[in-house]
Amino acid sequence: MALGDFMESRFSLSNHLDRYPNSNSNPNHINLNSTVVVVDTNSTNNNNDNDNDNDNIRDRDSSTESVVQRMGDYGGGGSSNMDREDSETVVSNNSNTVVPATSMAYLPQNVVLTELRHEAFEACTPSGPAESGLVSKWRPKDRMKTGCVALVLCLNISVDPPDVIKISPCARLECWIDPFSMAPQKALETIGKTLNIQYERWQPKARYKCQLDPTVEEVKKLCTTCRKYAKSERVLFHYNGHGVPKPTANGEIWFFNRSYTQYIPLPISDLDSWLKTPSIYVFDCSAAGLIVNAFIELQDWTPSSSSGTSPRDCILLAACEAHETLPQSHEFPADVFTSCLTTPIKMALRWFCTRSLLHESLDYSLIDRIPGRQTDRKTLLGELNWIFTAVTDTIAWNVLPHDLFQRLFRQDLLVASLFRNFLLAERIMRSANCLPVSYPMLPPTHQHHMWDAWDMAAEICLSQLPALLEDPNAEFQPSPFFTEQLKAFEVWLTHGSEHKKPPEQLPIVLQVLLSQCHRSHALVLLGKFLDMGPWAVDLALSVGIFPYVLKLLQTTTPELRQILVFIWTKILALDKSCQVDLVKDGGHTYFIRFLDSVEAYPEQRAMAAFVLTVIVDGHRKGQEACIEANLIHVCLKHLQSGSVPNDTHTEPLFLQWLCLCLGKLWEDFTEAQIIALQSNAPAVFSPLLSEPQPEVRASAVFALGTLLDVGFDSSREVGDDERDDDEKVGAEISIVKSLLSVISDGSPLVRAELAVALARFAFGHNRNLKSIAATYWKPQPSSFPFTVRNSVSGYNTPTQYSQIGPLSRVGGDSQSVTRDGRVSSSSPLAASSIMHGSPLSDDSSQHLDPGSLNDCITNGPTNHAKPRQLDNALYTQCVSAMCTLAKDPSPRISSMGRRVLSMIGIEQVVTKSAKAATATGGQRVGESSAANSLAGLARSSSWFDMNGGTGHLPLTFRTPPVSPPRPSYLTGMRRVCSLEFRPHLMDSGLADPLLGSHAGPGSSDRSFLPQSTIYNWSCSHFSKPLLTENEDTDEIDIKREERERLVFENITRCQRSSGTNLHNPIARWDTKFESGARTALLQPFSPIVVAADEGECIRVWNYEEATLLNSFNNHEYPDKGISKLCLVNELDESLLLVASSDGNVRIWKDYISRGKQKLVTAFSSIHGHRPGVRSVNAVVDWQQQSGYMYASGEISSTMVWDLDKEQLLTSIPLASDCTISALAASQVHGGQFTAGFVDGSVRLYDIRTPDGLVCVTRPHTRANGIVERVVGIGFQPGLDPAKIVSASQAGDIQFLDIRNQSDSYLTIDAHRGSLTALAIHRHAPLIASGSARQLIKVFNLEGEQLGTIRYSPTFMAKKIGPVSCLAFHPYQILLAAGAVDSCVSIYADEISPPR
Repeated sequence: MALGDFMESRFSLSNHLDRYPNSNSNPNHINLNSTVVVVDTNSTNNNNDNDNDNDNIRDRDSSTESVVQRMGDYGGGGSSNMDREDSETVVSNNSNTVVPATSMAYLPQNVVLTELRHEAFEACTPSGPAESGLVSKWRPKDRMKTGCVALVLCLNISVDPPDVIKISPCARLECWIDPFSMAPQKALETIGKTLNIQYERWQPKARYKCQLDPTVEEVKKLCTTCRKYAKSERVLFHYNGHGVPKPTANGEIWFFNRSYTQYIPLPISDLDSWLKTPSIYVFDCSAAGLIVNAFIELQDWTPSSSSGTSPRDCILLAACEAHETLPQSHEFPADVFTSCLTTPIKMALRWFCTRSLLHESLDYSLIDRIPGRQTDRKTLLGELNWIFTAVTDTIAWNVLPHDLFQRLFRQDLLVASLFRNFLLAERIMRSANCLPVSYPMLPPTHQHHMWDAWDMAAEICLSQLPALLEDPNAEFQPSPFFTEQLKAFEVWLTHGSEHKKPPEQLPIVLQVLLSQCHRSHALVLLGKFLDMGPWAVDLALSVGIFPYVLKLLQTTTPELRQILVFIWTKILALDKSCQVDLVKDGGHTYFIRFLDSVEAYPEQRAMAAFVLTVIVDGHRKGQEACIEANLIHVCLKHLQSGSVPNDTHTEPLFLQWLCLCLGKLWEDFTEAQIIALQSNAPAVFSPLLSEPQPEVRASAVFALGTLLDVGFDSSREVGDDERDDDEKVGAEISIVKSLLSVISDGSPLVRAELAVALARFAFGHNRNLKSIAATYWKPQPSSFPFTVRNSVSGYNTPTQYSQIGPLSRVGGDSQSVTRDGRVSSSSPLAASSIMHGSPLSDDSSQHLDPGSLNDCITNGPTNHAKPRQLDNALYTQCVSAMCTLAKDPSPRISSMGRRVLSMIGIEQVVTKSAKAATATGGQRVGESSAANSLAGLARSSSWFDMNGGTGHLPLTFRTPPVSPPRPSYLTGMRRVCSLEFRPHLMDSGLADPLLGSHAGPGSSDRSFLPQSTIYNWSCSHFSKPLLTENEDTDEIDIKREERERLVFENITRCQRSSGTNLHNPIARWDTKFESGARTALLQPFSPIVVAADEGECIRVWNYEEATLLNSFNNHEYPDKGISKLCLVNELDESLLLVASSDGNVRIWKDYISRGKQKLVTAFSSIHGHRPGVRSVNAVVDWQQQSGYMYASGEISSTMVWDLDKEQLLTSIPLASDCTISALAASQVHGGQFTAGFVDGSVRLYDIRTPDGLVCVTRPHTRANGIVERVVGIGFQPGLDPAKIVSASQAGDIQFLDIRNQSDSYLTIDAHRGSLTALAIHRHAPLIASGSARQLIKVFNLEGEQLGTIRYSPTFMAKKIGPVSCLAFHPYQILLAAGAVDSCVSIYADEISPPR
């Protein structure tokens, strides 16, 4: 398979696109039913001909007659319709199967809020690629080389030692030389030179010294000289003792005296003391195991080196066990052990020849004439050597422990070669009943099945030998060994996993990378393997893949570019430390070229951007190298082309990583920031802030934030370069304005990056922001609380900064406060938050000498040249945004917002209402990160409570009094000083000037800045499999299919049900809420009810087992209670959407398991409120079909949120002076919702229409002109989008058909002036209404009352309390009723034993 085809086929379907389901769509396009498309083949092209379809609409009350209803439009030709003969079935465009219409309309296929960013945003801080630790064990701690080799040969040719009795014929060859074929001295010298040459084959750069038949003194001199030359490198000591007696029992080896009349023993301890460490010994003599035993005893006695406490790095290779004699068979050379270690191919083939089927056609002379060079893999000898290396490496990697493999096979090239050859020695010498010994000891490998692969490959190669020798021009046919091993690796990839045995062919894949013919296929397979997870990357690195793929970056082969980028993506996702190697070898240019190549797929170029991001992450040399390679202009060019709608390169992942790459490139790097500003980078990023993908928006915020300088360059004189400062100020204004536009973004990921960016801005402009904050928290003469009064027309919109213009006129300090103590509307912070002002409670700061203070300040590291002041209005908007972040519904972001406020001298005081405190279990007031600051309030002479009705958390802010800093104050934050308001105190840029004297010259005040997380979050994407489907998808699909089948059956049952018996109580639950049950819902696939109260406590109860499953608080500072509970993704792993009355929405996962609930996302769904309104009274509903959430309340519009994009899709004007009191979204028609108003009017909206409004009717206006507030509203069951049920507080229930807008077609006077709740079954023709008079009535769609629930006879005739909420089960005839007495009762249509 071609590499390009592989990458194209995999990446074009890469599962990362699942993160961006709408990535290729126009961001302005409203996609309502993105996954379920109903196609009517008979009417698609005839929409405009069906204006008279009113006559064909089903009768009003026919919804109970059939499972499938006909789809109609609003009375015009706006939507496609179905003729009755086609109403039974519709055709899905995704398949050729015919499916029931109901299942298509009622079973939405889309799933939202299941991305990586939703896993645990609040719970943990993600970690990016590791720099060290567990994952870096693959990198040898200290690479080493053998610098000197001492060869000692004690042969004493022609004189046999006294303890040796030789057989005849006997092994005679030493280094493949017959010592008796020439004069003894010449033979000795020849053997010495040959051994030297054989070792040089493995380590040509070492210094070699040879001693032939030496004395002990000569050996000592040799050893000390070698150690002196090698310094800290390894020394190899090779000892051939074939001409001397066996070692003694004490491990002494023998040498000669000067006259060769005596054998002189040398203790191993002396030898060790001369050679020191690191060293490696090769002992080729009989009973060599005695030496190893003696050495081990010596190690036990002296466990550490003289220079330190580290273990001695000594390695020993011995020819045989302590009781064994070297083989004397003439089949072997005399130095068989040395031959295995230094000439393994020759030794292996000679030994194999006698055992092969080819032994008749081969003899030893042919083996000596094998053509080629060992270093040339295209020749026979080179191929054999290559296969042998692969086989022995594979055996070692599969058999040895990881640490031992790294030490022996990856630390030192010569040691690795000797140990590979040692495995051969074990195999060959065992056949002669001789067992080589090593220290450290290796497990047996002589029977490993890879030796069979070697035998087969050797046989195939040798079979060509006679022909090659006869005809020098004959072409050598490579062995199929590597092809077969790659095939075996490929088979493993289809069945293997982390929990199975690792693929034993991995070292062979590494060897195959050396070959051009196999390289492409091997890289593709390696990429597939690395994609299996970080464990696979770690395995590959531990094998030694790193230097190979690093070297491949120097190739220019275009076919390898895609897979190499992918492999490096996987490596750097695991281990960031590789950035140093890449820059050192110039590898960054490879990825910049790939990033700039338009023929590559955008998702592949995103990987190149990721690699470059890791290269520049905190690595100054990497930043400098990439700046030099023009990376900034390359990235900006593609960002500009990528943000064009419908551009072919608009790939969200690519845009995301371009932003992150640039952000990391100029993070804390002034030179890069200057280049970026000169290239007008802020203007390039601005459009990206409205991209549909939260990751792209957050990355753009990150890049803009890192462009903000945290204080100007301290080396420049004031006024040094005015023009540069002006340009910088202009750029910062542009950046901050762009950043403030995302303060109300729906994704916590984006708002978290905004908090980080504003912290950087606050650090760099600390003095001016403190001044603005101080001005509007200035103390007043009176100490009584006062409220904010606003005389500006329109609405206060703290998060929509386009409307803050009128609030930002900053004349002097005195203009912001009027005589009576009220803050005027011109105060820019009047509309932004709940605040306290506090005066100076003592004048300790005035006792300090200004000069000494200035001296202290100059010692601080942030005493930069005075920053240029930006526009006061901009500073005001920034402070307002910081206050908004401090009240964010996400705990993590609100914590970051409080830290930012603390930097500009604003502390936060938490004031929990007594009601809220008791509702959450009597939690202590002020239990928060700012709890200690309450103590400071007592010392403030005055502070003002301005509990303005923003509808957010009841949090207040103050500037604390000056007092000596306390070490325990606000862990991780500096104590902020009161701003009364001496100019010299505000010049330092420090959070507290009193701390300036304690800051050393090298200390950094930036350590307490909130840290960005988008980069680390994004990195984790590349650690996950990119080429394969999730293993759990099959299981999820099966579960989904089962649920769909169950739902379809239940819908059919519901539509045929009369509901006449819906008064049988099957469960009653005392929730123990102190304020009554505010809202409830029933789970669709388990006997579970979820309820919530005014104090925003959520409880989950199993009504079959009558057990409480979980109880938790929606947030720590509840205000107005929960207005709505909805299930998101109810057909899959459902999430719990909790909408608070203040407009904040929080969505939870794992909410059924006790204590396991996790916050998936949180945002404020309502922006701006009407003047004079203290609370928002939000109404919210969720529409799974479209993925939209609708929110309104005391505002002039309905906000439509796309939860998939976590973005405000549109804001639909209400076209009414009144506010919405009830809202319901259609569960079968995406984009359609209806709203009931406080003036009794009902409006139907469809976001697909130009202005959103479809029609208006006023069904609840009485004859005497009195209007009643709409309490409940909803769509009637079925597929008809035109029919609505609405109920008012007066007790009347109106049945509406929008095709007859003037009046309702049916009215039920259900409760006289006391209706409190309305519930409409999604599929059954049932409506339930609840009353404050302790009763519930059930009606059908014809208006007939089917029953009344007054009390539960089985509960000792106890009456239900005043009804506060009602909820039907979505797919069964079950009704949950909550009451103000905190009891939740569940009623069923079928009689069953009550619980």
